[in-house]
Amino acid sequence: MKKYTNSLILIGILIVVNLISYKYFYRLDMTSDHQFTLSNATKNILKSLEDPITINAYFSKNLPQEIQKTREDFRDLLEEYSGISGGMVEYRFIDPSKDKETEKEAMQNGIRQVTINVREKDQIKKQKAFIGATINMDDRKEILPFIKPGMAMEYELSTTIKKIAVENKTPIAILSGHGEPSMNELSQVEKSLSILYSPEIVNLKTEKEIPSKYKVAVMIAPKDSFGVSDFAKLDKFLSDGGNLVLAINSVDGDFQQSKGIVLNTGIENWLNRKGLKIEHKFVVDADCGSVSVQQKQGYFTYINQVKFPYLPIIRNFADHPITKGIEEVVLKFASPIEFTGDSSTVFTTLANTSKKSGIVPGNTYFDVTNKNWSSADFNKPNITVAGILEGKLAGDNDSKMVIFSDGDFAVTGSNRQQQNKNNISFLVNAIDWLGDDTGLIELRTKGVVSRPIKQEFLDDEASSKRSMIKYLNFGLPIFLVILIGLFLMQRKKAIKIKRMQEEY
Repeated sequence: MKKYTNSLILIGILIVVNLISYKYFYRLDMTSDHQFTLSNATKNILKSLEDPITINAYFSKNLPQEIQKTREDFRDLLEEYSGISGGMVEYRFIDPSKDKETEKEAMQNGIRQVTINVREKDQIKKQKAFIGATINMDDRKEILPFIKPGMAMEYELSTTIKKIAVENKTPIAILSGHGEPSMNELSQVEKSLSILYSPEIVNLKTEKEIPSKYKVAVMIAPKDSFGVSDFAKLDKFLSDGGNLVLAINSVDGDFQQSKGIVLNTGIENWLNRKGLKIEHKFVVDADCGSVSVQQKQGYFTYINQVKFPYLPIIRNFADHPITKGIEEVVLKFASPIEFTGDSSTVFTTLANTSKKSGIVPGNTYFDVTNKNWSSADFNKPNITVAGILEGKLAGDNDSKMVIFSDGDFAVTGSNRQQQNKNNISFLVNAIDWLGDDTGLIELRTKGVVSRPIKQEFLDDEASSKRSMIKYLNFGLPIFLVILIGLFLMQRKKAIKIKRMQEEY
C-alpha cells in the first residue's frame, strides 16, 4: 500500500510542477545578448493584450533538420508566449502539404511556397515547402510569409503582435520640401516605424506650420537651402514643445570626380545659434568601411576592396536608451559636432569615433588607391558624431533635438540596397525616445550583429600580443589534454600498485 501511496505522491508532485512551469518559466541563459530569454518589452506586450491573438503556423512535414529545428524553436516560443499572456495567445500548427485544400488556404493567407535544398544519398534535391505564419486579432491580420532559419524570431513575432494590437498609432512627421529622400528610399525606416507609429509626410515649404498633433518631427538628409520662414516653422514647433530628429549632411562625396563637396543648406547656421557647431569637414577613422575599386594588373581587371576612412565605423556609444544594444553603426561622410552653448541648454554625446580618428577639410580630393594613411592623419580621438540637445531651444518651453552629423546613414537608397540593421535601429530608437515610447528599443536591438577584433589588437605594435593570444589558443587545449592524460596515467599506475599490495 505504501508503495502505491509513494507513486501517487510522486505523480501529484509532477503534475503540480508541470502546472507551475506552464505559467512560470526559468532558463539559465549564458548568451551575451540573452537570446533565449524573452525581453521585458515582449512580456509587457503580452501582458497588456486586451483581445486574444490567434497564430496559425504553416509548416510542411518531412523537412530537413535545420528547418525542423526552426519549427521546434517557433513552437517553443509560442508556448512561452501563451503562458506569459495568460492564454491570450492561442496557436496551432498546420501542414499545408496534407491536401490541396489546406495548401490553397495557406497561399490565400499570404504564406508563400519556398524551395529548399534537401540532401539525400549524397544528392541535392529541391523540395517545395511552407514555412510561415499568420497572426490574427479580430479582423486584423499580419503575415510572416517566411520564417527564415536563424532569424530573430522574438523581434519579428513581438513587433507583429504589437503592430496589430495598436489601433490608433501615434503620427510622426517626416519633413520634406528640401530634397529629402522619398519614402521608398526610407523603406527600412518606414517599416520599423510603422509598428508603433503612422509616418506622414509634411512639406515644410508648403505647410504654414508643423501641425501640433505631431510630437516628433524627423528631417533626413535635406539638400536644398532653407529660407527664413522654414526656420521659423521649426522654431515654432520647438517652442510648442515638439521634438526634432535631424540627420544632416554638411559635406558629401562625389565618387565620379573623386572629391569631397561642402553642402550649404543653412541648417548649420541655425544650429550654431542654438549652441551646436557642425563643421563643413569630414570625419575620418582608421576603423572604417571599404569601397570597391577597379584595378588593373597586366591584361587583367579585377575589383578590390579598399579601406576608406571617410566611412567611419562607430563602436563608441554612450550609455543611453537610444544606444541600447547598438553594436556598430557605419556612417557615410560624417562631420564633427561641437557644443558651444550656455547653461540654458544641455548637450549629451551619443556616439564618438575611435581613438584613431581625424578631420579633413570639406573640399578635398579622394585618393582611394594611392593614399597611405598614417597615424598623423588620425590625431583627433573620440570625435562626436551624434548627440542630444535639450532645453529652451526656442521660446519658453523645453524641447529636445537628436542630431546626427550624417544624413544618409539610415537611407536605403533608390537601388533598395539594405542598410545595416543597427543604422536603422539607431535612428528609430531616437524617435522612440523622443516620443516617450521606449518599449521596443530593448527588443529592436536584441541579437548579436558583429563581434569584431578590437582596434588595439590590430595595430602594428600589438603584433607580439596577437602572437601570444594565437599560440595560447592553439597550445592551451593541447596542454590541458596532455595534463589530463598524465594525471589519468599516474592515477591508473597508483591504483595498479595499490592492487599489487599483499594487504589489498
